[in-house]
Amino acid sequence: MAGKSGRSINNVPESSIKRMIFSWEGILVLIFIAVNIFCAFFSEFYNLSSLLRQMPVYLAEVFLMLTMAYILVLGEIDISVGSIVCLSATMSCIVCNTNAPFIVVVLTALIVGTICGAINGFILTKFQELPPMIVTLATQIIFRGIAEIVLGSGGSISVTNTDGFRMIGGKVGEVPYILFLVLILAVIFAVILGKSTFGRRVYAIGTNRLTAYYSGIHVQKIRMIIYTVMGTISGLCALFLVASSYGANTTTGNGFEMDAIAMAVFGGISSTGGKGNLAGGVISAFIIVCLRVGLGQKNVHAQVILLIIGVLLVAAVALPNIVGQVKRAVQVKNK
Repeated sequence: MAGKSGRSINNVPESSIKRMIFSWEGILVLIFIAVNIFCAFFSEFYNLSSLLRQMPVYLAEVFLMLTMAYILVLGEIDISVGSIVCLSATMSCIVCNTNAPFIVVVLTALIVGTICGAINGFILTKFQELPPMIVTLATQIIFRGIAEIVLGSGGSISVTNTDGFRMIGGKVGEVPYILFLVLILAVIFAVILGKSTFGRRVYAIGTNRLTAYYSGIHVQKIRMIIYTVMGTISGLCALFLVASSYGANTTTGNGFEMDAIAMAVFGGISSTGGKGNLAGGVISAFIIVCLRVGLGQKNVHAQVILLIIGVLLVAAVALPNIVGQVKRAVQVKNK
């Protein structure tokens, strides 16, 4: 069909398959396949069995990515989650050593995490002029400081009764329980963020908080909910960490906040808010988990693995800008 300018206008929609392949999620799937091929050649021990056996150590961080994605979509950040994990793990170990029923141990971790998340949410919603990074930096120090005081000079604690933690760290065949739980929660969180009214409101707040407020969205209530849930999920992460090590120490959860942010941003979730979806975040999380398992099997230094993840993160942030500049250059050239 021809427009008034005389140019031909193509009204045939782009193929959905083509759009899916060239989407960021499609590219991540290709990277996931490439990473697994690389790891299989790099380490002779890398296979599905070894991956399933070693991944529970790293999967606990994926829980944090699910809620960190919501916070990033809001255009905010929470760098206290690693310390919340540490405090929740510490308190659950202490309660476990009192021979309390395991359900009480589970509730302890979840309640401690929820209280910490609610504290973050309360401060940020009541004192809206305070930036989230500064507030959560302060609570990061406070929560880990409390854990260090509780742990005392030894700086660590081991559980005397491991039955409950062995149960949640169990497997169905070779597949660990934690993998099932990660996938179930990923679907739930993705559907809520992408398909529900609550999710649309989160995107609206991240796009323009003031406009969202004047549109009738309860901005502060939604922020409070998300930060509180972030704390609850940190408590859940703590439980599975204790299940893998049967203890906690002052370094438990160290750097987890950065890993969760890296997984989310590498998955295409904008750190400036209002963009991205959890599908990409989940794929990127499994890319990082596979990379860590494969490189770890050949005793590659942890700092080298972090360096590689950092490069991937920079590439994920820079690539959309590079592609945008190329498209604009092509459009200018064609005019």
